[in-house]
Amino acid sequence: MDLSPEAIQKILSRYKFRDVAIEELQKVHQIHPAMKPVAGTYTFSDGTQKDLLKLIGNIPVKYEGRSYNLPILLWLMDSFPFTPPICLLRPTTNMVIREGKHVDARGRIYLPSLHNWDHPKSSVVGLLAEMISQFEEEPPLGTKSTGDNRDPNELLAFVSNLKINEGGVQHHDHLINKVTVIGGGDLGMASVMSILAKGKVDRLVFIDVAESSTKGGSMDLEIFNLPKVEVSKDLSASADSSVIVVTANAWSNEQSYVSVVQTNVDMYRGIIPGLVRLSPNAVLLIASQPVDIMTHVAWRQSGLPPSRVIGAGCNLDSERLCHVLDISLNTHKQAWVIGELSDNKVPVLSNILMGASYQHPEIAPRSKATKPLLDRAFEMLKGRGQRSWSVGLSIADISHSILVDQRKTHSVSTLAQGWGGIGAEVFLSLPCVLGVSGSTRLAGVSLGQEEDARLRESVTSLCALLSQLRI
Repeated sequence: MDLSPEAIQKILSRYKFRDVAIEELQKVHQIHPAMKPVAGTYTFSDGTQKDLLKLIGNIPVKYEGRSYNLPILLWLMDSFPFTPPICLLRPTTNMVIREGKHVDARGRIYLPSLHNWDHPKSSVVGLLAEMISQFEEEPPLGTKSTGDNRDPNELLAFVSNLKINEGGVQHHDHLINKVTVIGGGDLGMASVMSILAKGKVDRLVFIDVAESSTKGGSMDLEIFNLPKVEVSKDLSASADSSVIVVTANAWSNEQSYVSVVQTNVDMYRGIIPGLVRLSPNAVLLIASQPVDIMTHVAWRQSGLPPSRVIGAGCNLDSERLCHVLDISLNTHKQAWVIGELSDNKVPVLSNILMGASYQHPEIAPRSKATKPLLDRAFEMLKGRGQRSWSVGLSIADISHSILVDQRKTHSVSTLAQGWGGIGAEVFLSLPCVLGVSGSTRLAGVSLGQEEDARLRESVTSLCALLSQLRI
């Protein structure tokens, strides 16, 4: 495989595991010499872009005794091969995508090996072999009907003039605002009722998964037959959701904290990949505990960009902080609580007034004048716990911003890597603008020494726990 062009070498130099990535690419060339590396710019769903390598080519597929060349594209993330590629079909203008179990309407490919990716056990060579096998059973492309009695199952060979956006995923407008809540119990029920009360959901599916230890409520919802609500025990009922809220916890009787969290991780492994396959355009909203860890786990297991996987995090604390500042302390600026959902969380102030949606919000630098004010407001919030109904209201607030593309700024758990000098791959609550495409993080800002130390302590503790989990 020719990796000598300057553009390719420049991009490869930024890959975290450059040598391992090159070794993996050479293995692909040995089996599939038609797959060619190309430098390109990938556009994520939040509009951010990154220069990456992509493999372009076609794979041989046999169907009903005939051989076809199936055009595909694999985007290689900068942590390749330890993260799976984003796989897309590349239909020509004469081709039509056949949506099915392994392909969505946009041509993105979903296979078990992508959801369960674990290098070095997982490889691109193995992925392509699985792709060929699956597509020989269920061809993902056909010719557009022209009315001249052509075989509707015929696949067209690869051509160079492709009409697909190389940035990859483009979102279709949702016909309905559908939300799925995964997990019963008090929090699940509170989320259902609060989302319904907001009034912007057309259909709400409530799924009480068998693995969850937080059960209850599904029978009552069935008995009283609330409008817009469907109760199910089958994950397939979640298909085509705009937002998927996961409140389920699978607490065990294990003695150690790590073992208890691991039970949640194991439960997620059984549900997250399937949820994403059924609703590839959805935003995942995580409320399972510990929320920062479980949001990270959901992101890793989903294969989605971090903008589409968020946790409820410190949104409730942030809304309470704004209320105290506005009503009790006569300070009418937007404020947020950031960091880990623990004693290390930190209050920060915005540069704009509350309700000034026409302005672009930013975190105001910490000053001697703002610190006493925030400390006083934070002190007034002490003792206010996170009860199920209050967290349910917070979840509804976040969901509403996504469903109506409100572009409101919430403090939600998101990938914090690169924010404020954080180098580790951890999730913390940070101010993010939310809309139908997910979240967009606000820029980092210099914090005070005390506040910065709290965030660093959280990063260290989260990394320590993550290192002990089998994600």
